[in-house]
Amino acid sequence: MYYIAKFVVKVFFKILYGLHFEGRENIPKDTTVIYACNHRSNADPPLLGAGGRGKFAFMAKEELFRNKLFAWLIRSLGAFPVARGKGDTGVIDTAVERLNSGRSLMIFPEGTRSKDGKVGKGHTGAALIAVRSDKPIIPVGICYGEKLKFRTPLTVKYGKPIYPEEYCEISDNPNPRQLVKLKNRYMADIKLLVEGEPQANEDKKEENADE
Repeated sequence: MYYIAKFVVKVFFKILYGLHFEGRENIPKDTTVIYACNHRSNADPPLLGAGGRGKFAFMAKEELFRNKLFAWLIRSLGAFPVARGKGDTGVIDTAVERLNSGRSLMIFPEGTRSKDGKVGKGHTGAALIAVRSDKPIIPVGICYGEKLKFRTPLTVKYGKPIYPEEYCEISDNPNPRQLVKLKNRYMADIKLLVEGEPQANEDKKEENADE
């Protein structure tokens, strides 16, 4: 069922939106990973899953599990509940367990959907999970116009892996400052994938201002 759903999603978005992927060669084949992605719409989880390798796990708000039939469906697709705003520390343990059991994790570090398409500052949750699991982070950018409309060019870009040991000592209780440095790195990579390099004319403005 999982792979059937993945195939259907991929075909659906290819037909309606011309979906294509960039940078899938950056995804390691020998380990599960943490996909850290920008967040713009409810379509983001299936879009992210369609181009990734293997099976996924992902967090979903606990309210979605109240309906038994829907709860069964999303659990079968890799979802596990999180109590938002309640300091649910157990969700970190669950995420690490899923990674170690053979499922990659998708996470949206901004914590909420962007209203203007720009990438926000993000949170350190993905960094903490990476350090505790010793799994690489793959920055991902879902890119399209102002809104996701029919035949809107739609691209999912996968960046190069970021290895947590380059920023933090692998530990169950990592240094908070090191976590922030790791977070800043993957958020900067996501922003680069989504928004691209700074425009040349902006650079010229800065040069002229210095003269």
